[in-house]
Amino acid sequence: MNHRRSEKKDKKLADNERLLRWWKKFHREERDAVLVGPHGAALVELFRMFKNLQHMQPAQLIGFARSIDWVAIDTNTKLVTLHEFNAAVTRLREKHNMEPIDDTVSDEPPFRTFKAILFPERAPTGAKPGLSISKPAA
Repeated sequence: MNHRRSEKKDKKLADNERLLRWWKKFHREERDAVLVGPHGAALVELFRMFKNLQHMQPAQLIGFARSIDWVAIDTNTKLVTLHEFNAAVTRLREKHNMEPIDDTVSDEPPFRTFKAILFPERAPTGAKPGLSISKPAA
């Protein structure tokens, strides 16, 4: 009986690992497509900033993001960019032993701030795109 449960558990773990590999591959392909697409020149620099968040001042990142003409960029590219930003912030927070996602900060959380820059038409009432991001504690 325990052997059968172990087989089911092993199969479930293997299935989850396979799904995670596919999910990561999908997002890697999406990111790569965005970077070689029509807006790749501006986004390459932004994605480089994401990789080096620990060395960035929030104002630098937000300022650069605000300098991009997001109106001219398609929704899928914006969603891929938002995903990459969220993943980068989450990795940085985890590296500093912080909760991966914490919306209890006094200012607007960085996730919402960045989303409001990319999708200003969907920003919640009172949101200040790019004005209230705070640097995570070291």
